[in-house]
Amino acid sequence: MDKISSIIIIEDHPVVQEGLISHFEKTGKWRITGTASNLENAKELLTANTADIILLDIQLENELGLNIIPWLKQQYGHNDTLPIFAVYTSYNDFVHVSAALSKGVRVYMCKHHKLIDLEKALYDALEGKTYIDDCVQSKLDTVADILSLLTKREKEIFAMVKSSLSNKEIAQRLDISHRTVENILSCIYDKVGVKSRQDLQRL
Repeated sequence: MDKISSIIIIEDHPVVQEGLISHFEKTGKWRITGTASNLENAKELLTANTADIILLDIQLENELGLNIIPWLKQQYGHNDTLPIFAVYTSYNDFVHVSAALSKGVRVYMCKHHKLIDLEKALYDALEGKTYIDDCVQSKLDTVADILSLLTKREKEIFAMVKSSLSNKEIAQRLDISHRTVENILSCIYDKVGVKSRQDLQRL
């Protein structure tokens, strides 16, 4: 691809941010429009700047980086020229991945990959493709298979366990007893083939 594409980097780890900037600038094929390390700075930056791609981490200090996406969509209104959202993160669990994809992320790559792999995924996204990390895709597939085995109530509780809610919190949200939650979890363990809550969360 000969065209120079623009990118905004939203990353709170200084070493990672510097590494990303250095890599993309050295290629001569990317223009860094701006960088930010938290949501406040990101909003200020995006109010005055745009880019072909917004590359962000999921966790920014004590904030969820993904929250910039609905905010930016609101700023654009019905404009169809939204940038491509790409995630470069250490999170590879179902909850974070599904949250990112539901918000419209087109590239989801874990940080164990080399930056040249990330760059290729971004090029693919510019051509209309979607990239989901293999280790992430396998978990999405596994969870999809699991959900097909569960009842509606079991799916609700499974999702809450994946979101790290305790049995007490689940019982309160669903207005059922703590014992009922335990019984339903026991049924989920049997269907899925795991022995503990921790095993379920790791799926």
